[in-house]
Amino acid sequence: MAVKKSGSSWLVDLYPFGRNGKRVRKKFDTKLEAQRFEKYALSKAYESKEWNSGNGDSRKLSELITLWVANHGQTLRDSTRRETKLRSICDALGDPQAKRLKPEQYLAYRDVRLQSGLSAKTANNELGYISAVFNELHRTQIIDYENPLKAIRPIKISQNELSYLTNNQIEELLNQIEATAENPHTLLITKICLSTGARWGEAEDLFDRHIRNNSITFTDTKSGKNRTVPICEELAHELHTHGSGKLFAPAISSFRRALAKTTIKLPKGQATHVLRHSFASHFVMNGGNILTLQKIMGHSTINMTMRYAHLSPDHLLDAVNLNPLANIE
Repeated sequence: MAVKKSGSSWLVDLYPFGRNGKRVRKKFDTKLEAQRFEKYALSKAYESKEWNSGNGDSRKLSELITLWVANHGQTLRDSTRRETKLRSICDALGDPQAKRLKPEQYLAYRDVRLQSGLSAKTANNELGYISAVFNELHRTQIIDYENPLKAIRPIKISQNELSYLTNNQIEELLNQIEATAENPHTLLITKICLSTGARWGEAEDLFDRHIRNNSITFTDTKSGKNRTVPICEELAHELHTHGSGKLFAPAISSFRRALAKTTIKLPKGQATHVLRHSFASHFVMNGGNILTLQKIMGHSTINMTMRYAHLSPDHLLDAVNLNPLANIE
């Protein structure tokens, strides 16, 4: 990041014209002032003749990433992780002149990544990240050309199998955790996920202030919106007596070790997430309303929730009663 803490001040340290250009360093009393100056310095560099002379925009991909972070990326919840990923992609591509980046260059990079075991979903995420840099900078007129990778299609992915635990498997898992888990938080976090459909990280990050009136309020969620889910009195009591302040320490490794000792077999990548799927699946199988489930799960669109609709006892039951053969004796 070009803005960083320096003692009691905030330091702006950047090369607005690239590594071979002039370095700009300046201190400010507040982070906001530093960020404003960073944007000012970058915008002035963009307006200067050095960028706009002769052969057009000669900035490298790394410089566009810096601009994107300053003007948009830093506002995202996962800004640090996203910037790290973008820098990694940039390095793997050889930090090319951004305007001259060719689809075949990126496709060659993607092929190497896929051959090394990268999943198709992650490959699509990477394409989305790098495309977002070009699209946002073009939208805000920081660059005067469109995304050079816009012709690349994401890899088509088959819908993932949404596994869920049966009642017997849930009982086996809870018993195994209770008997063998060395982490004192594992069992209670597991119960929260099964009772509310929460993601493991959402449950693991709870504080005692989030437990009120037999309900849990999840904050800092994937969608960015808080959501409150009722829980039974027994679970509420367990949470109130578990501790104060931050309730849990990291326990995902403990969960995975306990899961591995059971007879439960899951698709790749569905360790803790099977708890969330199990909540949603049992909710629908027990007659729960799909719109209510959407709110509980925090899905931004109903399409995400509809993945569980086929588990409803009366899902598409009209196919039996309303087909043409139903009227023939």
